[in-house]
Amino acid sequence: MNLLGAPLIVATMERAIPMWFRRSFLLLAAAALAAAQTAPSAATPATPQRLEEQIRGYTSQDRFNGAILVAKDGKIVLSKGYGMANFEWNVPVTPETKFRLGSITKQFTGMAVLLLSDQGKLKVDDPVCNYVQPCPDAWKPITIHHLLTHTSGIPNFTAFQSYTKTMRQASPPADTLKRFLNEPLDFQPGSKFSYSNSGYVLLGYIIEKVTGGSYADYLRRNILAPIGMNDTGYDDPATVLPRRAAGYEHSGATLQNAEYLDMTIPHAAGSLYSTTLDLMKWDEALNAHKILSAEAYKRYFTPVLKNYAYGWTVKMEDGVEQINHGGGINGFATRIVRVPSQHLLVVALSNVLPAQPDKLAQELVKLMLGQNLPVPEKPAEIKLSKEAMEKFVGNYALAPTFVLAVTLEGDQLITQATGQGKVPIFAKSANTFFPKVIDAEIVFDVDAEGKATGLTLIQNGRRMPAKRQ
Repeated sequence: MNLLGAPLIVATMERAIPMWFRRSFLLLAAAALAAAQTAPSAATPATPQRLEEQIRGYTSQDRFNGAILVAKDGKIVLSKGYGMANFEWNVPVTPETKFRLGSITKQFTGMAVLLLSDQGKLKVDDPVCNYVQPCPDAWKPITIHHLLTHTSGIPNFTAFQSYTKTMRQASPPADTLKRFLNEPLDFQPGSKFSYSNSGYVLLGYIIEKVTGGSYADYLRRNILAPIGMNDTGYDDPATVLPRRAAGYEHSGATLQNAEYLDMTIPHAAGSLYSTTLDLMKWDEALNAHKILSAEAYKRYFTPVLKNYAYGWTVKMEDGVEQINHGGGINGFATRIVRVPSQHLLVVALSNVLPAQPDKLAQELVKLMLGQNLPVPEKPAEIKLSKEAMEKFVGNYALAPTFVLAVTLEGDQLITQATGQGKVPIFAKSANTFFPKVIDAEIVFDVDAEGKATGLTLIQNGRRMPAKRQ
């Protein structure tokens, strides 16, 4: 979903390449940190009070605004809202608040495809060209399986430079398909993993072609309604939807409404909304193996490359198999983590960016597995003169095409990564700064004359140096 993934002090939602569209460095770093943790101890799961303490460590630093659900053995341990669903009307978040899910949508798309396979209407090993006419020669080796596992090689259209210029324009799957239909493949199908929203929009196109109806209707009739997920559906802004959260983004220190996105664009890659309570129903249905055949379920959760299955990441973390996925879409960041062997579920849905639902959700999982974690504490902040901060202003290249711009607006130092929003940073020493909304640190390198020559971004155990341009 907006994301769906790749680097850093980058807010979880990126303006140029929204989160339902690619995986963020932040998510990759969080996953690396989680994998490095020790196996769970035999200690008892955390109490609701201890979970609340961890969550408040985030909310008190403006690092999370939204809804959290933790469930164990099919029973709710904690289910609460934090902050506002609508800041303009001072409407608080509750467990019934509906959030856009971003890429969490992909797991529902994966199930829809497998259900159609169970119904004999398609096969996951069918060539994509069976359903796309005319079909490029380069696509002839591509199967539906490749689309589901991000191994097709079809480039991600949300990473195209033209993408942000078209976010307000309606683009149903047949129109979106034209954006990448004749683009060269990034690699030979099946040879690599590369997160691609194009593949999942194409899956939505195939679902509609096979069923003769809309993607939204097929999900509702065959998946959502049978499970009782009455607060989940395709997010159409024209619909009057009770308890719908508004999406927000920070621009510097200012909170503003998220940039508009026409919801025909994300489609089967990131179009759904839901609540934490409905996602618990989803988890319970998965645990009970409802909807699909046993063979289809096995395929649904079998990872291929980079631990990716059909809309889920499946891997060993903290000594147990965890099945999870995140999402991000204009104004929203989300995460669902399932630990089937422990019958454990954690859901974090946020409507203010930047946010850290993935990191928070993973910490709540660790606490429920009996691990000890420190409560997030607000770093000590010091005041520097405007003159002292001016020496840090400049552009710092973290990669050839990825630059962290540092500017001074009034007496506030601001960072802005390529294609992303502004993030204020605050001094903890003469040359070390931190963003309040992201768990990271920036250390500037200073020469003998006091001029900044570079910086190091430290996030989730990773050190990323950057030279000043």
